[in-house]
Amino acid sequence: MAKLITRRNALLSIGSALTVAGCSGSITGGFLKGMEKWNEWFQELLFSSSRLAPEQPLSATTPEMDFPVYFISDMMPTPPIGWTLKVGGLVSHPGNFTLDQLAAMPTTSMRIQHHCVEGWSAIAQWSGPRVSEIARAVKVDPSARYVEFRSFDSGYWSSWDMPSAMHPQTILALQMNGQQLPPEHGAPLRLYSGVKLGYKNVKYVNEINFLSDRTGGYWENQGYEWFAGT
Repeated sequence: MAKLITRRNALLSIGSALTVAGCSGSITGGFLKGMEKWNEWFQELLFSSSRLAPEQPLSATTPEMDFPVYFISDMMPTPPIGWTLKVGGLVSHPGNFTLDQLAAMPTTSMRIQHHCVEGWSAIAQWSGPRVSEIARAVKVDPSARYVEFRSFDSGYWSSWDMPSAMHPQTILALQMNGQQLPPEHGAPLRLYSGVKLGYKNVKYVNEINFLSDRTGGYWENQGYEWFAGT
């Protein structure tokens, strides 16, 4: 039977081809940088706001103890006293949202497969308001093309393209598997989406900025791919 060619398989094949090529010497940096730009263009070309990550059955849920935990602080981050979600940038109504205000927004739930750049995957149900609901509440200016998500986990952050941030499966998760989001998975609030690799899904979110210019991210500034679509 022919292998199903999906967007993810195509990107993995491209990555494998580059590895096999084994470029070395003075051309390596320029070649890889050029291929990175091509890969990003290719991913953006394949992106669609109507393409949804497939929902998984309840039976496929990864036991919480087996779902890998990650943060960059020396100890598990704890929210600052009086935590709120600060939203600003190119918006008409910048402000701060409490957990109660976020919980009162329309909720989206999805049980999808989480893909890590390190090669593992896991499945959980995530629930919370869509980022697009936040954008609607603060009235984002049409000139905003990027969104920056910042964390209280030692300054972890990531920036996204606006279409990915507005995707219907991009949410600010308040719950995991029907329960309050646990500290090890980003409490009180984490970014989660079916259209990005794991390191783009910022945990411990406390600030969102809508911007006209593209910025980087904690891992992106260390050489990781910026678009990082799944």
